[in-house]
Amino acid sequence: MQFLKILFFVVIFGYFLIAGLCSGVQAEENQTLEDRVPKQILEEESKFLTLTSENDYFGGGTDRQYTNGMRLTYYDMGGDPPLVGVFFDQFVPTFDVNETTSVYYSLGHNLYTPDDITQTTPDLNDRPYAGFLYLSAGMTSITGNHLDDMEVTFGVVGPWAFGEDVQKKFHATFGFDEPLGWDYQLENEPGLILSWQRRWPEAYSSEFLDMFYFRISPYIGTSLGNVYTYAASGLTMQLTPKQYKWQSEPLRVRPAIPGNGFFAVPENEIAWSLFAGLEGRAMGRNIFLDGNTFRDSPSVDKRYFVADANAGVAVTYGRMQISYSLNWRSKEFKTQTDESLFGAVSVGYRF
Repeated sequence: MQFLKILFFVVIFGYFLIAGLCSGVQAEENQTLEDRVPKQILEEESKFLTLTSENDYFGGGTDRQYTNGMRLTYYDMGGDPPLVGVFFDQFVPTFDVNETTSVYYSLGHNLYTPDDITQTTPDLNDRPYAGFLYLSAGMTSITGNHLDDMEVTFGVVGPWAFGEDVQKKFHATFGFDEPLGWDYQLENEPGLILSWQRRWPEAYSSEFLDMFYFRISPYIGTSLGNVYTYAASGLTMQLTPKQYKWQSEPLRVRPAIPGNGFFAVPENEIAWSLFAGLEGRAMGRNIFLDGNTFRDSPSVDKRYFVADANAGVAVTYGRMQISYSLNWRSKEFKTQTDESLFGAVSVGYRF
């Protein structure tokens, strides 16, 4: 019942947020966003390779909770949609495969640990040890004034995700404390996540001083699966030079404030982007807190509402972009001692 109340709040909050911002849209000659995307960008059919690393050491200098996430993404503008794209095109309302459609594929790996990794027997009131190894395939498409993102993720949680091996070798290499509690990690379990997100990239946008471009982009979304089930709503804010306004926020590891890592900057020119965001999530399931679906495993009592906030900067030189963001996440379970603070670094290359 508590989850349903929070879900209702998130959906209503998202609705009024979007309605309020969309009333301030400053459209160019009443054209939709789909109409305003420059043709040269669509015809270029750029491809992007982006490596994203999220780590609590980059933020608060800690080694706990969501302690590390890596994601390598190949993003192809104008690429042929995968077979599942035919299903999305026919059965998902207002999702259209058109000339703005892009596809992407990701390989990712996440690590989760309790606060004290030096305990051989972890605290039962703290987050369980867990690793998550996954592959994702997705599509983005602009229709009218909104952008839809559909993603399917297949992966594995447990020893087969090699979380223990990765963390122990990394800590041994750099002289950090040896994590001793991996014998109590979650059991092996295949994972499936279906994710949908809708953004209004220019619900509010404005140019000022004839130099800068500012936008506010609200969004709503949901994920369903045995790894994550949640509903989310939030907004992102971005400031860029006016001539380089066609930049997105950097890629992140789900669940997170959105971005796809797209940028369009000419050769030998420098651009930048400042960004910030807020998100609220109503959590129905989080395997990394709830424990395994079909087997006994460590678990804690999760909180049904989680909030994220971030702020960062991206710098682009021609075909290369590097970004950093600082991310704050509210407490995710009832016995958690502190909120999470972690940094995210992304390096993208356009070819």
